[in-house]
Amino acid sequence: MNGIRRAVASGLMSAVALAASAQQKSLDITAIEKATGAKGAWNEKEGVFKVSAPRTDLSVTVAGVRMNPALGLTSWAAFQKVGTQTMIMGDMVLLEDQVSPVMDAALQNGLEVTALHNHFLWDTPKVMFMHIGGMGSEVELAEAVGKVLSRIKDTSGGKGGVMEARIDPAGTRLDTEGISSILKAKGDLKDGVYKVTAGWTTRMHGHEVGNAMGINTWAAFAGADREAVVDGDFVMRPSELQRVLKALRSARIQIVAIHNHMVEEEPRTVFLHYWGIGPAASLAKGVRAALEECRAE
Repeated sequence: MNGIRRAVASGLMSAVALAASAQQKSLDITAIEKATGAKGAWNEKEGVFKVSAPRTDLSVTVAGVRMNPALGLTSWAAFQKVGTQTMIMGDMVLLEDQVSPVMDAALQNGLEVTALHNHFLWDTPKVMFMHIGGMGSEVELAEAVGKVLSRIKDTSGGKGGVMEARIDPAGTRLDTEGISSILKAKGDLKDGVYKVTAGWTTRMHGHEVGNAMGINTWAAFAGADREAVVDGDFVMRPSELQRVLKALRSARIQIVAIHNHMVEEEPRTVFLHYWGIGPAASLAKGVRAALEECRAE
């Protein structure tokens, strides 16, 4: 009986090894490394090929601790065969000025941006992490990842650019009627800030929650018609995120964070924080274009 068990176990192990070997062969590892410009490692147990790009160009301290790539400053992308397609997931390590150009590289090359947030507190300079995903041809996905990693290199050393403006809400002089007309919603002017809010609803613990509980999209404007600032928050379904991102970035509005505000809500919601500087009408049009991508299905 023990001999039979050992034979069965051996057979199962051989089958798993053959399956893993076949899966590895189904991914063109050489092509992935060439297209991404990054070296990778094969995980036989999970059938995943992961390329890594350590941010050796960064000099970061966190609460006085000198960081190196092994402490979490390594960009990576993992490839896994899923039926006839390939799925990728990854995480890009970015300084603040790199977020917008690297996000554009991802969105313009068919990748999804799924999260943007910090991993540390008290880090100098500030480091952001942008998570990416995608499904499709492994070659096209690898080429897209390669363009993202290339953009990181191109914008290293402060070359990403910083958007700044001298604006004080105390001196706000905005055409609030014009902004309302573009947004198709009325707002309130208080302390030099014109804020427009649109509430949505979801359910938590079997109860409906809405605008007053923070389930809302809002835009706050300050400054003047020629040069204004807008910041705000979008709440949306996960399926709407990529379209909203593209609409905001098309208007040169910067994405500050993508994350959840709740857990176990139904339907699920994603929150996006944004910031932009420019002519008030242009900013309002960018926000309006993103609003139109919500509930568009």
